[in-house]
Order: sequence, then C-alpha cells, then structure tokens
Amino acid sequence: MKFKGFVRQNGKVGIRNHLLVIPSSVCASVVAERIASHIEGAVAIPNQHGCCQIGGDLELIKNTLIGLGKNPNVGAVLVVGLGCEGVPTENVAAEIAKTGKLVDYIVIQHCGGTLKAEEKGTRIARQMMQEICKFEREEVDISELLLSIECGGSDTTSGLASNPVAGYVSDKIVELGGTSMFSETTELIGAEHLFAKRAVTKEVGEKLLYIVKRCEEKAKTMGVDMRGGQPTPGNIEGGISTIEEKSLGCIYKGGTKPLQGVLEYGEEPQGKGLYFMDTPGQDIESITGMTAGGSQVVIFTTGRGTPTGSPIAPVIKITGNPETYKNMEDNIDFNCGTIVEGIESIKDAGERLFNLLIEVCNGKMTKAETLRHREFGMYKLISTF
Repeated sequence: MKFKGFVRQNGKVGIRNHLLVIPSSVCASVVAERIASHIEGAVAIPNQHGCCQIGGDLELIKNTLIGLGKNPNVGAVLVVGLGCEGVPTENVAAEIAKTGKLVDYIVIQHCGGTLKAEEKGTRIARQMMQEICKFEREEVDISELLLSIECGGSDTTSGLASNPVAGYVSDKIVELGGTSMFSETTELIGAEHLFAKRAVTKEVGEKLLYIVKRCEEKAKTMGVDMRGGQPTPGNIEGGISTIEEKSLGCIYKGGTKPLQGVLEYGEEPQGKGLYFMDTPGQDIESITGMTAGGSQVVIFTTGRGTPTGSPIAPVIKITGNPETYKNMEDNIDFNCGTIVEGIESIKDAGERLFNLLIEVCNGKMTKAETLRHREFGMYKLISTF
C-alpha cells in the first residue's frame, strides 16, 4: 500500500508542507502570528507558555515546541523569541535544525521591537516559503505513516461504533507496517487493567498502570477526584453514566494489536506498532502532544460533535451518531452511524474510513482544514510561579 508524501531530509514523510512559525513564549505570540499572516501557507502556533516556568514543566514546553517543529508535516520553521523568556529560542531552532529542514530564528529585543521583528521575520519566512514550495510529493510506503487517534464529546455511540471503526483502521495501519497511537490517560481509568494485558512486556504493562495511578494521585493532591470531572456533563447527557463505562468505550480506539510502548507527553515512538501516550483528557492538548510526537494525521471520534482541528496535522472527524452527523455535517468528515442503524458492519465502515485516510494523506483537505480550525494547547505539569 502506497501514498504520496513529502520526503524530508531525515527520511521522515510528511503529508502536508507547512511553514511553521513558533513563538518560544507567549510574549512572542503576536509577532509570530503577524509574520505568518503575511505569508500564504504559513501557520503560527499560539503558544501561551514559555516564561517563568521551572524544572520539568519548562522542559516539557521546550520539548513540545521542538517536537512540533520536527513533525514531518512541517517543511520549514521560523522560531520567534522575545529575548528574556525561559525557553531558549536559539536552542529550540538548533534542535529542530538537526532534522535537516530549513530553520531560522529571530529575537524581538535584538531586532528593536515589534515592527522591526515583524519585518525581518516576514522576509525570512517569505524566502523559506519560496524554497519549500519546490518540494513535490513522492510515492512512499504506508509504513511511513504515524496515525494518532483521539476522541472527544463522547456519547453511547462512541464505544459502539466510531471508536471500534477507528480501532479497525489502527489495526490495519499496524498490519501494514505503520504506527498508531492514542492517548488521554484519564480515559483509561477503570479499564487500564484490560489494556495492560495487551502489553508486549511486563514493563510496558506496569508503566501503563503507573501513569494511570500517577494521574489519579496528582488529582488527589489538589483535593479532588478524577471522577468528579469524568464523565463530563456532555458525556452524561449523551448517555454515559460512569468513568468506567466511558473508558471501556474509549479503549476500542486502540484496536486489538499488542501495546508496544507507553510514551510521555510529546515523545516520539521509537518503533512500529501500537503505542499509548500519557496526556490529559483535554482533546486539544492531547492532539498537540501526539503531533509533537511525530503524528502526521489524526482520526478524531465524537458522539456529541466538535469542530476541533490542528495547526499542522489534518484531523479527520468521525461520528457514530447519525443525528450528530446531520447536525454538524459542516464539521464532521465521516458518518459511521450506519452501524447503529444496522446498515453497515464495523469492518465495512472501517474500510471506508481507511480509504478516506489515504485520500487525506494524498492531499485531500479535511473539513477542519478548509474551515481553518487550528486549535492548539500544550499540557502543563505545574502552575506558573
């Protein structure tokens, strides 16, 4: 099985060819956005962090920014810093440059303020875009694909239809030599022991159980129970009654293949097969973590409906609720409500979704892309001091 993608200097394959403008802190976000607005095809991420953070929290933000720049959907990167933030602008640029792609950086304080930085950055970005526009798609094997799967706004049809269909596609990608991952540690609670049985080693299974326990204990240190926020009000209105019920439906996203490893937030898989990434339950932060880990495309299941997209990875929205599809057809790409209506099997819907996935990898835009949904958020370990 083949698709056509952009082969990068380090051998990774992108399905999009973005010029990414990365602000190293919130103080540089406006300038980054203004630079991107001048260049057709450029995308800026609205970083709200990067300053006054310490320890692991600072490292997490820095590494996530680096991971986003390294994502193979990105053809070139301009990093924009203020000059006094905690995240080192030059270091972020240098780490991304190890991929061999076009990378440069500017510092607002060194440029002499907003207007001069915007002018300099725009000139650099214009030159970069002219270079990466020369890149052409090449035929590559589907084993080069790293698929990520997310769910949000779940209802009873999610566990019955859309998540199993996503799991079917996940299995097929793995069978063809590719890689798949899903996330949201909070949505393993109550089902983690079942998923851990699929781990390829005892150590992998123990790590999965550990991250779930760590998640619950962190909540308890703040005097709250995870079950107070899960299932969400929307989940309950959609017919989900307990966190365990939600989790049992969520793990269907991971299909049936063995669990090869458990990743920290934004960590890139070092092999092929199925992986789980430790992320919060917030959809956008989870997608950001998986794209920072190298994912080129996202399948997003939703029962209630959501318009969520991503700055650098196409997000394919699917629902198992036929009423939700009718209500939010402008946002949702794929209806597998045919399963609950008795019209189609999970396998048949899975094959349709797989074919759509290949079309998106070959360049077809998702509805989130056409509507310019570029939601973005990064996970924080601790509060800012």
